[in-house]
Amino acid sequence: MKKITRRTSFALAGAALAAPSLGRAESALPDKPLKILVGFPAGGGTDVMARFLAEPLKQRTGRNVIIDNKAGASGTIAGEALKNSPPVGTTVCYMPSAMVVQKLTMASVPFDPMTDIAPITLAGTVQTAFCVSPTIGVNTLPEYIAWLKQNPTRHSFGTTALGSFTHFFGVMAGREFGIPLEPVPYRGAAPLVADLQGGHIAAGCGGITDFLEHHRAGKVKVIFTSGLKPTTSAPEIPTATQLGYPKLNILGWYVFFAPAKTPPALIDAWGNELRAVLKMPEVDRKLTELGLDVETSTPAQFSQRMATDFARWKTIIDEIGYKPTN
Repeated sequence: MKKITRRTSFALAGAALAAPSLGRAESALPDKPLKILVGFPAGGGTDVMARFLAEPLKQRTGRNVIIDNKAGASGTIAGEALKNSPPVGTTVCYMPSAMVVQKLTMASVPFDPMTDIAPITLAGTVQTAFCVSPTIGVNTLPEYIAWLKQNPTRHSFGTTALGSFTHFFGVMAGREFGIPLEPVPYRGAAPLVADLQGGHIAAGCGGITDFLEHHRAGKVKVIFTSGLKPTTSAPEIPTATQLGYPKLNILGWYVFFAPAKTPPALIDAWGNELRAVLKMPEVDRKLTELGLDVETSTPAQFSQRMATDFARWKTIIDEIGYKPTN
């Protein structure tokens, strides 16, 4: 497979936007280069979305917008970098819920999403996708379950972030099917897709934003997702609930965060710019194609949502019996 480099990923994202020329808005953001931290490697779904959003943000504000990939430790390296960034309004982080939930699943996490970082706006909700390698000849969930029974030594799946719901969803799926599945951690979606395409691992779990384009290209086969109803971007892919497994209904999200002590005026400035970008028809359409159901919020609205989701996720983690790890 051709390696997806940072440069080619950026080029693809920029070409996909094809947005009309935007008049520069008077922005309350600092008149300095702006940085968006991403906790996963270039070429994965989180990275592609961040680079895609950076271009209209640059056009709106007239500021240079830099994507800084700080991959590793299931995204927590980027979270720690955000926590330690000066709260001067120049650095934010584009985070999936897979990064934030680490607080519930790791004994020592270098940042606390409740106190060390501050939400700016929700970018959208996302379903978890369960996909299989095209090399195993499986196209549906019943076919995959039958394949598992015939291949007892291959009951593993790759996860884009250990200790997150891309991990737990696969474990929960195995429990529901009555066939325990063993997670194998990967450093983001790009290496997992490569191994799935090559047949080195039979299945994988991650945000649908990580897999949808690869699914359409035939590199992986998404056989079900975690929503109550199919995602807008791929209505042909069934959900686990539709297939008779209602306990596998879990919705994740993507959010922009700033360092905790960032002044409210700068949080508001970032929110105003990001919400305007996310509401652009061209942006909404492309993000939907990537698997994100675009939705924005105020910081207070998202804080309430995060608290509610944390309570539900803790219950799920306790039911699985997962113990926090170092």
